[in-house]
Amino acid sequence: MNTSSFISNIFKGMAMGAANVIPGVSGGTIALITGVFERLINAIKAFDLKAINLLFSGKFKEFAKHIDLWFLISLFLGVGIAVVTLARLFKYLFVAYPVFIWAFFFGLVLASIYFVGKTVTKWNFSSIATFIIGSVIAISISVLTPASENDSMIYLFICGVIAICSMIIPGLSGSFVLILLGNYQLVMINAVSELNMKILLPVAAGAGIGLVAFSHFLSWLLKKYHNQTIAMLTGFILGSLGILWPWKEAITQTFGEKIKTIGYDWFLPSVNTEFYLAVLFIILGIASIWITEALGSKKTKLDA
Repeated sequence: MNTSSFISNIFKGMAMGAANVIPGVSGGTIALITGVFERLINAIKAFDLKAINLLFSGKFKEFAKHIDLWFLISLFLGVGIAVVTLARLFKYLFVAYPVFIWAFFFGLVLASIYFVGKTVTKWNFSSIATFIIGSVIAISISVLTPASENDSMIYLFICGVIAICSMIIPGLSGSFVLILLGNYQLVMINAVSELNMKILLPVAAGAGIGLVAFSHFLSWLLKKYHNQTIAMLTGFILGSLGILWPWKEAITQTFGEKIKTIGYDWFLPSVNTEFYLAVLFIILGIASIWITEALGSKKTKLDA
């Protein structure tokens, strides 16, 4: 990997990390928008028996190539930088200027629907059907009522599997899904603060197995049913727009010392100065994706 690609992936990782502080904007969405989603899935999938054999036999160069190590390092370095720097800025802006931040991301994700959708080479019945299914699932998740808490080992394992899969899928938030499963406070508040291994180990086992298994499944889908899979992921992004709608009141629930959003009451905006500024931020969000795509296309042509 050359220096320019390494730096480019750091910035993409920073975008993924910064997006994670905004409820409803998943790292998977940004990965799909920036064009690293499939590569990330394949890199995660590469953590297999062959990778273990290469590592323990001292073939570090082959191991690094097999798992696309430098790509992963550059991407997650960007995520880490964002978490300790940009995330703090976004958290401040999210509290001080929520409508404008929501508006920017609404525009960003709105534009991404077109740019991600156009990578579907053939919009036939199956692609349209999976697009609709993805949209309906994402919309349904955003309006579901949270379940009650359940500390059985099997359910905790399932929570780990579902939460990690939702973190990968664009348009879904892992923590929000954990709230819907009823175990956010049990896992993320109580068990983490108390280091309760009886709770954390089944969740971690589910997350680990789910990550590897789902990455294999998703990689297989992308190879065998590429158009339908991208169409469904585009539907997930479309379905998440409701959560990103700038004019809404959050419905919150207290989990220990944390207050988490469990739903929203949406409303139409008043036509005032704030409205016009919000529209401007929506346009800026759209423009940022448009410019990113234009630069990416230009780089691709130059490389060719």
